[in-house]
Amino acid sequence: MDSRPIFVISAPSGAGKNSLINVLLSKEPRLMHSISSTTRARRANEADGINYHFLSREEFEKRVEGGEFLEYARVLENYYGTEIREIRRIFAQDKYPILDIDVQGAQTLRGKPVRMVSIFIIPPSMTELERRLRARASETEEQIRSRLELARLEVMEQNNFDYVVVNDDLMKAAEELATIVRKHMV
Repeated sequence: MDSRPIFVISAPSGAGKNSLINVLLSKEPRLMHSISSTTRARRANEADGINYHFLSREEFEKRVEGGEFLEYARVLENYYGTEIREIRRIFAQDKYPILDIDVQGAQTLRGKPVRMVSIFIIPPSMTELERRLRARASETEEQIRSRLELARLEVMEQNNFDYVVVNDDLMKAAEELATIVRKHMV
């Protein structure tokens, strides 16, 4: 696809991945956030084509069958994925893609012909992760429990990533993330 690296950032839901990515993007103009596609319902504060490309399950599956995804995974009850055309769009602008994907998506990319730098963001503790999820006030109790159980499984995969960043202080973690990314830019 391209010889430049794709930066893959994964984390359990609520670990602060999006906040870190936003700080990183403000510090490094050579990066561009890759907009994932999902079948998940849009939250009130989200916009199609900005936060995600929101697709129906039927449209998502059609694109999977057409080979249009670099990676995709089913997480809980929804699909998430990175379309090849999104990565090409970013490379065409002479930028480096930042992919905000889950552990399954990162694992799928390891088998693809792309140059990947993988970074796993972890919260300082599971207690703090639960506090963050509850503070969002966007999910039911059942969804929070599911996310916490998934997080416990995802944290066990951290050794499969090139780097692990603990998000206990947003600006400190963002600086560590920026240092890692700059090290791999050509």
